[in-house]
Amino acid sequence: MKIEMTPIGTFYTDETDIPRHWTVSEAKGRIEINPDFQKGLQDLAVGEQIVVLFGFHKSQAFTPDLLVQKPPHRDRPFGVFSICSPRRPNPIGLSVLRVTDIRENVLEVENIDMLDQTPILDIKPHITGEK
Repeated sequence: MKIEMTPIGTFYTDETDIPRHWTVSEAKGRIEINPDFQKGLQDLAVGEQIVVLFGFHKSQAFTPDLLVQKPPHRDRPFGVFSICSPRRPNPIGLSVLRVTDIRENVLEVENIDMLDQTPILDIKPHITGEK
């Protein structure tokens, strides 16, 4: 099975010290959605949290020796599926961001942990405990 993805937009930030994870971040940036996908922003609202899937576009190629890695902030190695390392078999990241403004095809967001010019693959609502 071959999977192909087309980015729906690009993330931009002036931040140079990117936090290691969105849960410890107060950093801000913006997501510019490609015009073909702008209508998909309908019904998003300022103050909401969104789940953003993105590509780790600057990560090194994955090799089997990276199945176990030692994160810089941890005291021992962990399996890649138990950590949030950007060095993964499929270089896909996930962050939960808060929307602070919406203008046409631009989402201003906070709690970022992505690099400038990161390709955005998808955006979903952040839903917790709903039935």
